[in-house]
Amino acid sequence: MSVVGIPGHSRDSIERPFGFWRRSSAMVIKEFIQLRRDRVSFAMIVMIPVMQLMLFGYAINTTPRHLPTAVLLQEDSDLARSILKALQNTAYFQFTREVHDVAEFDNLLLSGKVLFGVEIPRGFERAVRRGDHPALLVAADATDPVAAGSALGALGTVVQTALQHDLFIGDPPSMPFEIRTHARYNPAGSSRLNIVPGLVGTILTMTMLIFTALSVTREIERGTMESLLSMPIKPVEIMLGKIVPYVLVGFIQASLIVGIGVLLFGVPVQGSLMLLALLSTLFITTNLAIGYTFSTIVQNQLQAMQLSMMFFLPSILLSGFMFPFAGMPVWAQYIGEGLPLTHYLRIVRAIMLKGAILHNLEYDTIALVALMLLAMTIAVTRFRRTLD
Repeated sequence: MSVVGIPGHSRDSIERPFGFWRRSSAMVIKEFIQLRRDRVSFAMIVMIPVMQLMLFGYAINTTPRHLPTAVLLQEDSDLARSILKALQNTAYFQFTREVHDVAEFDNLLLSGKVLFGVEIPRGFERAVRRGDHPALLVAADATDPVAAGSALGALGTVVQTALQHDLFIGDPPSMPFEIRTHARYNPAGSSRLNIVPGLVGTILTMTMLIFTALSVTREIERGTMESLLSMPIKPVEIMLGKIVPYVLVGFIQASLIVGIGVLLFGVPVQGSLMLLALLSTLFITTNLAIGYTFSTIVQNQLQAMQLSMMFFLPSILLSGFMFPFAGMPVWAQYIGEGLPLTHYLRIVRAIMLKGAILHNLEYDTIALVALMLLAMTIAVTRFRRTLD
């Protein structure tokens, strides 16, 4: 029987539900094909969850151990050695430096090369045996309260262990010496003094990467790249032209964050503002160069955003911003040393909280310069190949 004569049952009304499913399935197949062709996006889908799992599972440690410690040993006695051994057996302290004067002791803490310093004064064991109740100094870099707090909390056990080994059988009736802890640079253990300076570098990393990662791909998608390439201009000049304006933008951002941190959160600026401004400019330029490198690798703005996020994720996890850097495994620390944010966090916290000078920050400054030059070289080389 023909359906034409049936009221309300035209051929279009019968085929309409089937047409909906055909068209929808065709779009689904089309998107899968597009996803297969977009290899960068497909790699991000696989790599981002794997990276998160690996970083959180293996690299992140909220109870850091084997923290770098310096010792100023002014006497070589059995009791002194027992105390140092007991400290090391807690697994919180790892003695990496032995210094010979107080100035070197203070400089290591100021530069961030060690997180703790132990000073055993001259005549310590003799004073203990005479009952003079001498003091043992443990200085901590408290700019990271998480790393310092758990280690300082283990000091009471250290005293018991050392005394039982060298002076007493069983628990001593009273402590013949005291451990004086000195939490430097952040005595109250305020987390905002650690977080707010870190936010300067974290926000700059995110915004600077995105700004320049989109620069070249935006030119291509808008169709203005051809006219740009027709001009008598070199790749390095194009790169500088795109980076320099955003240096000013990044500097304004950094100034706003530091200003708000000082006025609203009470974060001090112990060091030179001029030094902070110069090294912040270096950090901004480094991130802009990395973002520009990304823009020469990807093919569109979506891929540029994805690659920027893929770089930003390990930056916040492995730099020491969210978790103590010294508590991570060695392989994770090596990766962290290749990230600009790791070095800038040390710089900004050292200047703002410790009053560090350029001499204390030589290593991190040189590392930022090296990363900037490497990124610029790759960017210019990649851009020249794109021209060819």
